Amino acid sequence: MNTNLVLKCSGVGHWWGEAERDFSNGIARGVLHGVDLGVQRGSIVALVGPSGCGKTTLLRAILGTHPPRAGEIVVFSGGSTPRAQRVQRPGRDRGVVYQQYSLFPFLTALENVALGLKLEQTGILFRALCFTRWKKIRRHHFDEAAELLTQFGLGHALNLYPHQMSGGMCQRVALAQALIMKPEVLLLDEPFGALDEQTRRELQRMLLRLYQKNLRARERGEPAPYTIFLVTHDLDEALYVGDRVVGLSQQWNWRERGFAACPGATIVYDEPAPVFAPEDVVSEDDFADQREELRRAVFKSMTTQQPRPLRAA
Repeated sequence: MNTNLVLKCSGVGHWWGEAERDFSNGIARGVLHGVDLGVQRGSIVALVGPSGCGKTTLLRAILGTHPPRAGEIVVFSGGSTPRAQRVQRPGRDRGVVYQQYSLFPFLTALENVALGLKLEQTGILFRALCFTRWKKIRRHHFDEAAELLTQFGLGHALNLYPHQMSGGMCQRVALAQALIMKPEVLLLDEPFGALDEQTRRELQRMLLRLYQKNLRARERGEPAPYTIFLVTHDLDEALYVGDRVVGLSQQWNWRERGFAACPGATIVYDEPAPVFAPEDVVSEDDFADQREELRRAVFKSMTTQQPRPLRAA
């Protein structure tokens, strides 16, 4: 087993409608077909594709809320003895942040971030019957949450409620809320799409700082702590933040494969992306050639495009 592999999708397919998958008569509508993807620990993989091509469907399949109707998805835990777990439902090994952050409005930033630890490590009866022990545990949870929020530049906002914070601040809290559970892979579904340009770039740099922590961990011979799977419609964001870009598209040679109608989108582009440090001054010209290559492969009709083989690096 590849101990650096965190996520593996093998032959993943999904469709809406009847199970016969007769896409030509309208009984079923293909969404994903034969998606093969391997994600290495410590990488930031950016997934791009046309609107409606199935990017969010694939993310939800990985999350476990919408398991695929064909193929399988496996998450590998870290440690000296990695464990493979087939995805069939949501689990703490996968964290998720959506475009619309899901914070509890009646909890402060600190309480929102500490909530996952509270629910995982204690129950209602324990908190009611063992109040003294619960107070000590809660203090530890708050300390851990405060440390993470401070790393994200929110040390001054620990006691603020969501309505007292900007959209960018709330999204930082949502990221901390997911990362405090130490997931094997963090799933981001258009997380910065609703933010203004300046705030979006600040949060993109925050992801790059997480990537720098991965690099330092590797230098020390330690496992990289952050693996991120980013769904975005923004090609510049994908190439700026990701160290690898994957393109999903319905424009592949499905007719030559004997299908009467498109059975779903598949991976048609999978290449490394340039790696930037948070302090780098970057312009669109720095990845203009790859952006155009990506646009041609994913967003233009290319009926001769071959699906890419499984890639784990």
